[in-house]
Amino acid sequence: MTEEQLIKACIKEDAACQKEVFNRFSGRMLGVCYRYARNAEDAEDILQDAFIKVFDKMHQFKFEGSFEGWIRRIVVNTALKKYTLTRYSKEISGYEIKDKDESALEPSAYSHLTQKELMELVNNLPDGYRMVFNLYVIEGYQHDEIAEMLGIQPGTSRSQLVKARIMLQKQIIQLQKIAV
Repeated sequence: MTEEQLIKACIKEDAACQKEVFNRFSGRMLGVCYRYARNAEDAEDILQDAFIKVFDKMHQFKFEGSFEGWIRRIVVNTALKKYTLTRYSKEISGYEIKDKDESALEPSAYSHLTQKELMELVNNLPDGYRMVFNLYVIEGYQHDEIAEMLGIQPGTSRSQLVKARIMLQKQIIQLQKIAV
């Protein structure tokens, strides 16, 4: 069955086809959920909520562009709704931006880290920093788009990204000190 046939069957609420769509895409989308969630349970909740929306809005898919990309956008938006701005706007991270104090890490500083270890560091970021970091660095959105998605100013998005990077650098430096 082609992807188009599968989608059309899902629009007609064919349960077997809905299960097939879920089975095809849930693994990759769970990975997306993990980048936004604080823990496995939250990631699974986001995934479930997102697929409910996918099947509910399937009739809106216009067969333009990637179906997987369309699903990913729903997953990301579902994750963002779970972690609203009000939840993380008052977070205190203990990190302040200091123009000349922060130097970029050499690639050798983090080259020994596995992808899983890097993702754990990202997941340790406060929600606001993590959301902007994921949207900008991993999903490829621009600050104007992020600002619109999160209901913030583009400058706030830029600031959150800078703070996220600084916090990640400090975490990596801390890991290096522990390893030595």
